[in-house]
This record gives sequence, structure tokens and C-alpha cells, in this order.
Amino acid sequence: MTIDLKDYEKGAGFDGDYDDALIELQERLARVQACYIVNDKRAVIAVEGWDAGGKGGMIRRLVGRWEPRHYDVWAIGAPTKEELAHHYLWRFWQKLPGIGEIGIFDRTWYGRVLVERVEGYCSEAEWKRAYDEINEFEAQQKDSGTPIVKLFMHVTQEEQDKRFRARLENPWKRWKLKPDDFRNRAKRDAYLEAMDDMFARTDTRWAPWQAIDGNDKKSARIAAMTHIAERLEETVSMDPPEADPALVKLAESQLGTKLKD
Repeated sequence: MTIDLKDYEKGAGFDGDYDDALIELQERLARVQACYIVNDKRAVIAVEGWDAGGKGGMIRRLVGRWEPRHYDVWAIGAPTKEELAHHYLWRFWQKLPGIGEIGIFDRTWYGRVLVERVEGYCSEAEWKRAYDEINEFEAQQKDSGTPIVKLFMHVTQEEQDKRFRARLENPWKRWKLKPDDFRNRAKRDAYLEAMDDMFARTDTRWAPWQAIDGNDKKSARIAAMTHIAERLEETVSMDPPEADPALVKLAESQLGTKLKD
């Protein structure tokens, strides 16, 4: 059964102590990242959603305890002139993570079947062809040992409008509000149609979608980060690595202490 975004509009508040849950989850994710580093694994986290849907806030907390040298956050905007000279997936190939790294995409290759489709930046033949291209691209990553975790942060029109007003009224957040936000808002029905097609055509067993009810920010962050942790744990050993005997011996000679069992 395909994803129906109307199922993700309850906006229920977080049931529990948010601060404690966040710290516990960030510690869990720190262990996950450590396991990817020491086991030479890599992964991709792809985040889509509405403007003001909570993508940025979730990502900031996701990486809160991660080692910065082993992850990248790619904020995807309009393609450059050089990128337009290549196939649209070219710029994403350039940003895929290396060994021991996790790549986070704040907006993704799904722009082809969302904003480019709705705004007419590509032809109908191009966006229709893109479903198969994207599925193949994601299958190639999975087959090469790079799992892809795909999230869609959903908010209702009412909640999005509330957040737009809050940004406009706050002089330190006003910069976040762009004319494109209102252009996209005016075409919500067209975007919903495109999203329905996207879920129906690209919710695959090797790269499934997970929609997140973003109408309550705290609940959304915990739900999204929990899903990411669960998916990443599926493809790496979560056992702590054995200590290198040579390193232990060196440390003992320098520090004068022995490693506890």
C-alpha cells in the first residue's frame, strides 16, 4: 500500500521527556556512526518534505553528537550551470559518501519528480523517465553496500502557514522565508499529486519511504531520528570493535595502565 500523507497529520505531542529522549537517541546514533567508521561502511540519508517542514531542525539534532569528519550535509538547491550540462543525477553522484562516511541530503534527486515537474523545469517525458532512473540509482547504491534511508517530513497547510508567519515576525529567522516558499504554497495541490506519484513509483523494498508527521516538531524529530537509527543499525555490526593489541601495548607503555577487561 502506497503512502497517504493524510495519515500523517495528527500532530500529537511527544509522550515523555523530550530532552532525555533526545540525549539517549543522540548517544545511540553516535554509536551507530562509530560502527560505520570502524567497519568501513557508508550510508545515505535522504530527507524530503515541505518548506518549513522541520528538515533542518531534525538534521541539526541528528548530527548533534557525530564526528564531523565522517559525515556531510548537502543542502540541495537549484543546479549550477555546470550541473545543468550533465544528467541531473550527476551532481548527486559527486556527493555520495566514501568509506566510513554518512551523507545527508537536505532535498535530493527527487527534485526531478517534484519541483522540476510542477514548475516545468523539465519535460513530461523527462520526469516520467526519472522514476526508473531514480530506482536504478538507488538500487546501485544498495548493491554496492550503501543503504539509503528516505524520509518525507509532512506538515499540513495550516501548520506550514503558522511557521511562515513565525519566521516573518522574527527578525533573526526572516531570512529563511523566500519567495519560492509562497510560489510552492500556491501550488500545493499540484505538489500533492506529484508526491502521490513519487511514493507510488519509488517506495521500493531496497529503498522504502518513511513519512513523518511533522506537525509537532519534537515528536517529528524523535520519530525521524529513531527511524534513521533503526535503518542504519540493520546494515552494520553494532558490536563494539576489539582493541588493537599493538595499540593496547603502546598505550600501556606510554600511560602505564592496562586495559580493563
